Amino acid sequence: MRFEVSKVLDAIEQRLTTDPALARAVVDLAEVVRYADLDGGRPASLLRLGLVVDALATQLAEDNAAVYAVVHRGLLSDADLTSNERMVVRRWADDGLVEVLPTVGDRVLEVADLLGLPVLSRMRFEGVRERYGWLAGQAGRLMAPVSGKTGATLVAQVGGGAVPSIGSPDPVGAKILARLWRCPESNCANFGGGGGAFADLAPERRAGGQPPPTLHTGSPTCPRHSNPLSDIGPRPPAEALAVRVGGVIRRRFVVAEDTPVVVGRAPDKDGIMLGQWLTEEARRWISRNHVRFEMRGNEVVAQDVSTNGTGVRPGGSMDEAERMILKRQTRVLAPGDLIELYPGVHVGKAKTLTSAAPLNSVSVMAEAPTLSMRILER
Repeated sequence: MRFEVSKVLDAIEQRLTTDPALARAVVDLAEVVRYADLDGGRPASLLRLGLVVDALATQLAEDNAAVYAVVHRGLLSDADLTSNERMVVRRWADDGLVEVLPTVGDRVLEVADLLGLPVLSRMRFEGVRERYGWLAGQAGRLMAPVSGKTGATLVAQVGGGAVPSIGSPDPVGAKILARLWRCPESNCANFGGGGGAFADLAPERRAGGQPPPTLHTGSPTCPRHSNPLSDIGPRPPAEALAVRVGGVIRRRFVVAEDTPVVVGRAPDKDGIMLGQWLTEEARRWISRNHVRFEMRGNEVVAQDVSTNGTGVRPGGSMDEAERMILKRQTRVLAPGDLIELYPGVHVGKAKTLTSAAPLNSVSVMAEAPTLSMRILER
């Protein structure tokens, strides 16, 4: 059973990020682990995060939807968690996959405000609604995880509906995220060189941009160490892209100035593998390494590296007369462009590409032992 739990926690780990380009919602982990009504189990369980992540993915119709988790430091030593769960949370903290704070305060709301993300919480936040007007004014920005027939489901606390909504990022946040910041603590996982017992694994576990600094002191500050951050220059150009297969967003990834990404059936290390979502015919057509994406200045460039060629749908048009073919050629992605590896297999800019079909995917909880996950019949 311990092995099965570890596999579930590993699956959940793949859905954690502090990268603003990849996060789809914000959660307070110390709150989520105590939603005992979701499984009828012990007072605190890290596996409940998996139920909430599954609910987010289902209701966004987006496979692999990731959450930005804020964690009170006390959770790292919480006796209601198992020793293995405490070790896992510490590893996530050391790797910069979650944001650990001495006091959470309204950090969940600050992150959501700066990035325009929904908050998954049962709290009403009555005392701060004037500061964060979207709490009461935007449907889908505050979603409560509650028990459903087969697990967790998300219910809007304001405005009704079942789909978490993305708002407009705070303009101040956009300016802050355009810069790189450095914490004087050399082992700061988010604004330093990384550290802790699992620091040697961090480069492989965590990729992407820095999280937003806290601005409660009036200037950019490290939320974990409360140190003023140094501005070390502009953030290198980067763009979040999304893969849509069969009408469903399957994966988001970031292409940065010094980090090109290859997408294909089963690409080399650090590439985006599509094989698990493809039909047999699509697997035969799509090359192992099919299309390469890179940043050139502020533009995303797609380069065909396949055997059969790569299609381009200008502006997302499905008109066959407008479809273009790249044969070892490159193209700068214009607004709305879709790169087509095979009919129904597309890559485009994440901010404009959305799912067009419901999600029917394997849950991160698929390996959960029944003794650990006793879903209540409703």
